Amino acid sequence: MPGETLEIGGAPVTYEAEPLRVPDGPLIRFGERKTRVISRMQRPAAVLLDDFLGANECEQLIALARPRLNRSTVVDPVTGRNVVAGHRSSDGMFFRLGETPLIARLEARIAELTSLPVENGEGLQLLHYGAGTESTPHVDYLIPGNPANRESIARSGQRVGTLLMYLNDVEGGGETVFPQLGWSVVPQRGQALYFEYGNRFGLSDLSSLHASTPLRTGEKWVATKWIRTRRFVPRDQA
Repeated sequence: MPGETLEIGGAPVTYEAEPLRVPDGPLIRFGERKTRVISRMQRPAAVLLDDFLGANECEQLIALARPRLNRSTVVDPVTGRNVVAGHRSSDGMFFRLGETPLIARLEARIAELTSLPVENGEGLQLLHYGAGTESTPHVDYLIPGNPANRESIARSGQRVGTLLMYLNDVEGGGETVFPQLGWSVVPQRGQALYFEYGNRFGLSDLSSLHASTPLRTGEKWVATKWIRTRRFVPRDQA
């Protein structure tokens, strides 16, 4: 019938969104911590959370990351290697899993939110944007068009979800935008945006295309956690 998804061998050939792994309801509890749900979206499956991080946690993350910042890199679509690219003009760094008690506590909170094990997460990335910097539209899942990406997927599974945690209030610009949807999130300290783009058939959602708009004034700090289908194994530990 018109509008139905064509299936071959029982698996659809176009992406079908599945229910978000995040608990239902207006409030989500993490032990004694309570997080308020601001909004939810069906495609891509997403949730915007208030007070996911406390002010002290945001300040501590920035202080830990600041002396370790380097020019941010992206995965080259041809080689699959991490390279400096003009379309991402932030500075960044990565923490190892469980590197500090704070990092371990946040990773446990993320695992509780997503119902996926801590070990499925890549190392927490901290990004710093100054005035005029941006990140142009991109997807976070790995496109298996080169040997390095295919090897990474084989080693650790595909990326299926992203959590963005905003560490400061932004004065102007720096919004997280989904250009295909006409939806944007204004960064506010302590808030978090979680969205999923991988389903049980191994397909990825192109509508998860997103960007960070140019920062007009001030600075922007954000922490990013990418989550895989199974335990993440870095290339140097394989």
